[in-house]
Amino acid sequence: MKSRLRLSALGAAGLLAALGATASQAADTHAASPATKHRITDIIHTLGKAKRFGAVAVSPDGQQVAWVLYGKHGGQLSVAHADGSHERTITIADADKHCGSGDPRWSPDGAKLAFLSSCKSGKDSSQNDIFMVDANGTAAHQVSHLKGFVHDLQWRPDGKALSFLYVAGDTHQVGATSAIKPRTGVIGKTDIEHQQVAMVPAAGGKVSEISPKDLFAYEYSWSADAKRITYTGAPPPGRNNWWVAKLYAQTVGAKPVMVLDPGKVSGAMHGLQIAMPRFSPDGSHIALISGLMSDQGVTGGDIYLVPSQGGTPVNVTPGITVTPSWMTWTGSQSLLVSSFKGGSAQIASFTLHGDKPSTQKALFTVDSSISDGSAMSAISVDAKHNQVAFLHSTFTQAPEVYAARLRTDGGAIAGVARQPHAITHINDGIKPMWGKQESISWTNEGFHVQGWLLFPKNYDPHKKYPMIVYVHGGPAYATRPGWPGVGYGPAPLAAMGYFVLMPNPRGSYGQGEKFTQANRRDFGYGDLRDILAGVDAVEAKYPIDDKRLGLTGWSYGGFMSMFAPTQTQRFAAVVAGAGLSNWQSYYGENSIDQWMIPFFGASVYDDPKVYAKSSAINFIKHAKTPTLIVVGQLDGETPAPQSFEYWHGLRAMGTPTELVVYPGEGHGFHKASDRRDVLERALGWFGDYLGVHH
Repeated sequence: MKSRLRLSALGAAGLLAALGATASQAADTHAASPATKHRITDIIHTLGKAKRFGAVAVSPDGQQVAWVLYGKHGGQLSVAHADGSHERTITIADADKHCGSGDPRWSPDGAKLAFLSSCKSGKDSSQNDIFMVDANGTAAHQVSHLKGFVHDLQWRPDGKALSFLYVAGDTHQVGATSAIKPRTGVIGKTDIEHQQVAMVPAAGGKVSEISPKDLFAYEYSWSADAKRITYTGAPPPGRNNWWVAKLYAQTVGAKPVMVLDPGKVSGAMHGLQIAMPRFSPDGSHIALISGLMSDQGVTGGDIYLVPSQGGTPVNVTPGITVTPSWMTWTGSQSLLVSSFKGGSAQIASFTLHGDKPSTQKALFTVDSSISDGSAMSAISVDAKHNQVAFLHSTFTQAPEVYAARLRTDGGAIAGVARQPHAITHINDGIKPMWGKQESISWTNEGFHVQGWLLFPKNYDPHKKYPMIVYVHGGPAYATRPGWPGVGYGPAPLAAMGYFVLMPNPRGSYGQGEKFTQANRRDFGYGDLRDILAGVDAVEAKYPIDDKRLGLTGWSYGGFMSMFAPTQTQRFAAVVAGAGLSNWQSYYGENSIDQWMIPFFGASVYDDPKVYAKSSAINFIKHAKTPTLIVVGQLDGETPAPQSFEYWHGLRAMGTPTELVVYPGEGHGFHKASDRRDVLERALGWFGDYLGVHH
């Protein structure tokens, strides 16, 4: 079976036909066996049993916690005491059951809880509006009547209004990973979205836009006096220009003032991305995170302070060996910060010393993924910074709401009064079908590298096992343990009997900005050497069969899955998801070319050689590894033609390959049937070439 070429009808029919076909139409596919499909059904059933949380919010007095729990038809909002007791469900009268709620936000005085919901009887279920409920009540009422996509709900600090990011007239989310619209019409001039900071009175009333339409606003926050907002913004199209966004401050009702342009400053920030702008308590400065970032929302870098009227930014975390990704002011000279620490999450208090480096006091570290449901690594904290809550999960523990109690001294955070603990127990009965998780580390070329190892179920140290390397996306990101979703990923692979190594090589978050920037202009070389050294480290410790190594990943992990086989024959099988095969052609095909210059140092037109050296297609004659390729038809971040190029090259070399294009899907797949199809095909592919079937 390995000796003959395996073709998908999607590829054989040509590009245009393939992009209109369905995945189920693929002929001669490398399908999973009936026994494997039965095992997959069991795995998906187990994954599907875990309830999913959407958000968490602590009341200002720290006495109540609100959270969203997803069900069959959407999110359901609940409120309980801070210890999880006395839970109650928030209801909306005459609501259509095919709807959902999310983004709970407590009013500054704690008297009201606002949230977004599409639960309006007889109305368009794709349109969210603002609803509100009394702090101790259960029946919510509608506040707004919006016509557009709305997110990032916030209270104005005086409690008299609610603000949000608003795409008027369009109910779909704008972002690099969402599916692009078909590219027709006058390209670059039609279908340009505009996202503004908007506001509505808390008692209801007319929507007013605060930020101008000619700036696409990405993230924003209020000054404590409720008179100003600060936001990151760039001219539309917003999907592409986040990587060159500038920092603005604006008095409500006046024109914005550009406070910071990372493209024009000197020093370490020059040309990097900015996120998480936050006014200091007195409004004199804005704190933000700046670093080499791959995507909006995947925040990581150093913390900077910049005068709110404009001026020179100051790095207050130079040389730090963690990667801050979220923060909030806790005093005039202090911040509460959540960071990547290796592949773990660390919560710490930072004390500022003017333009000098800050000092850090670690509060607690958890080997898990944490979030407040709206931002990666974020937590929710009360007004006095005593009670914190967040969503918590690991590879072996399904999601729950966790809380921790901080200890303050004179208003400053002094330590932890109670360590993180679960306050919900909704998923207590869910047990993994795979083995334990273990943090593993190794050194390579002067770098300390960390990764996660997921064991197969019922691990036997006297037995030889195949191993699959799962490379994260980004590259500016890091794998942290988290309960898997229903679809393709490390956990189902481990459930099928594989060890799974998830490395965080150079270029990842978790060890400071120097480590994150260590693979600039070097994609596929130093990071690949780090990964191969990690394979050696695992093989030295556990009974891994070096002849049965697999490689997989999505996005940047998809690129590595395409590039690595052109550099090494170490892997016996590959599954490449949403990958890149030719950085030169990719530059002109994707919808987000602005992200590339910070990583490559110049455009492809100014320095084609640096793009060529990391393009798998230029080394395709060395690629002998059987490779399954999957991609979404409407992927604007890693367009389908990149997968076609690689598939075509492998086919020309006589290397076993198969390409499947999924109609209507973007960079992240949304259809459950498509996610399952990818899982079945991938496990079938690895099963044939690595010899694991059930």
